[in-house]
Amino acid sequence: MKIPDIVIAVDGYSSTGKSTFAKLVAKEFGFLYLDSGALYRGVTLFALEQGLIEGTDKINTSALIPLLDGIDLRFDAERGTCIGDRCIESEIRTLRVSNSVSPIATIPAVRNFVDSKLHEFGRRGRIIMDGRDIGTTVFPDAELKIFMVADDQVRAQRRFDEMVMKGQSPVFEEVLANLKERDYIDSHRETSPLQRAADAFVMDNSDMNLHEEVVWIRGLIQGKFGILG
Repeated sequence: MKIPDIVIAVDGYSSTGKSTFAKLVAKEFGFLYLDSGALYRGVTLFALEQGLIEGTDKINTSALIPLLDGIDLRFDAERGTCIGDRCIESEIRTLRVSNSVSPIATIPAVRNFVDSKLHEFGRRGRIIMDGRDIGTTVFPDAELKIFMVADDQVRAQRRFDEMVMKGQSPVFEEVLANLKERDYIDSHRETSPLQRAADAFVMDNSDMNLHEEVVWIRGLIQGKFGILG
């Protein structure tokens, strides 16, 4: 199926499988995949390593902001998210980073920094991007917007299983609590809160597998853009 050179914005709650879905769509239809959440996690990892975060939410914002432009965040086609030549893909997926990423993402200067990076990458065209404010703030004119949701227990189990596969030793109750806390922070932050764009299509994938998700978006694209076959 040949689809036009559109921008696809994928938003939604934590652990709804946004990144997995977006990567699959990118591969299926020949799009460039951009992971906005990875950039926020990269900034969070940087702040942690610089000693700018105490606990999970006490951030030395005044010290962090001047350093933002010097963070060489980039996407590598083979290795994923990097700071300069250093691959940080595994490090940004730890619970340590997860516990602090939402407070970091509420800082307007951080959001502006990440948005500038995304717009830089997005100028290449024919992209799919996932995050929490892609369809409302980053690319409000995206031709196709999707908002992903799933049951809390299902999301927590997915995140738990992912962490176990990476050799970590999570506690399910802590993972669930972290997801709920992030949902609240993301939905109530002053700058670019997580919310469904008015023209976004909702996908509840609590009981869907990846094949069913591809079938779903294929049908959506065919119907929205009048594509036959």
